[in-house]
Amino acid sequence: MHVAVVGGGIVGVASAYELAVRGVDVTLFERGSLGAGSTDRALGGIRGQFSTRVNVELSVASVEVWDEFEERFGVDIERRRTGYLFLTRDGDTADAFADQVSMQNEHGVESRTVAPGEAAELCPGLRADEFVAGTYCPDDSFADPHLALQGYARGAREEGVEIRTNTPVAGLDPRESGVRVELADGSGGSVEADYAVNAAGAWAPRLAETAGYDLPIVPHRRQTAVVEPEHPVPVSDPLVIDADTTAHFRPERDGRALVGGHFAEADPVVADPDRFSETPDTDWAVEAVERVGGVADYFGPESRLAGGWAGLYAVTPDHHAIVEESVPGVVTAAGFSGHGFQHAPATATVVAELVLDGESSTVDVSGLDRGRFERGDERVERNVA
Repeated sequence: MHVAVVGGGIVGVASAYELAVRGVDVTLFERGSLGAGSTDRALGGIRGQFSTRVNVELSVASVEVWDEFEERFGVDIERRRTGYLFLTRDGDTADAFADQVSMQNEHGVESRTVAPGEAAELCPGLRADEFVAGTYCPDDSFADPHLALQGYARGAREEGVEIRTNTPVAGLDPRESGVRVELADGSGGSVEADYAVNAAGAWAPRLAETAGYDLPIVPHRRQTAVVEPEHPVPVSDPLVIDADTTAHFRPERDGRALVGGHFAEADPVVADPDRFSETPDTDWAVEAVERVGGVADYFGPESRLAGGWAGLYAVTPDHHAIVEESVPGVVTAAGFSGHGFQHAPATATVVAELVLDGESSTVDVSGLDRGRFERGDERVERNVA
């Protein structure tokens, strides 16, 4: 069997690897360089604190791989386990936190609810009086997405995957006997495959259209600021998220912090994922620092912007991925709405199972088909930033 994977981000490369270790002949096509779409702009979070069961299950299955990544792939992904701390000022959100923790615990995630006083012990600079409750999981972590991608790429090549960078795909043509992968002008005609995997992230809807189906995935621009705080952020601090505003920060080296959040009332759509500003907006950065300054006293008027970047979230209406066989011979794994990096290991296994077995046994992703939007049974993921 020959499978063509379209998309050289971590979901696509990990899927190519998992298919290859099962004996499949795999060719991966990437329009630019590996990771150039969204992976190299990701924050690298790895967490179990999601609000829906399927996302928690994807996290748990993925953590099994992240825990042994260096042993399996020979790459140190610089993973730091300082935990995630979610906080709220709202009583209803606090009640929802408690329900989420109960569900997470059922699946083996060692999260717990925390009172403001305990939260301040976890993050000494926290303005604890601002909040009524939080949740914390000490096993939540973050890693270097680029290093993880390189580990998967090396593993894929060792398993025989042909990785073709700078090779844009113009379209997919499903046929009774397989799928024809049409390469863009100048790239060399077409390639025949038994299956194709659409792992093109923010570009996945374009590819889907050529294969005769629609994807409700919209690119949204998200920004990260590198900040030199007024007071250094200890490297032992967790990644702190103000669930009420989405403002968040995590420690970086030398006392710096990575700061993010989305604060506009309207979420502007990026009309063309090939063209968007990769530099953070100054006004946004100022607001982001002000908002995290309301969360922790590390950030004050003497804080300085030291850099930053912007990337794309491939967003679905319910903030869950679409993972399915969309049309015969074409499997989709896209629309992760900001958590594609951390869910890549489990997603890759699911993709291999869908191709080879016709269904997934690692995680039940039957509810992640795009038909959920027509059925009205989608369940919104609340823990996003």
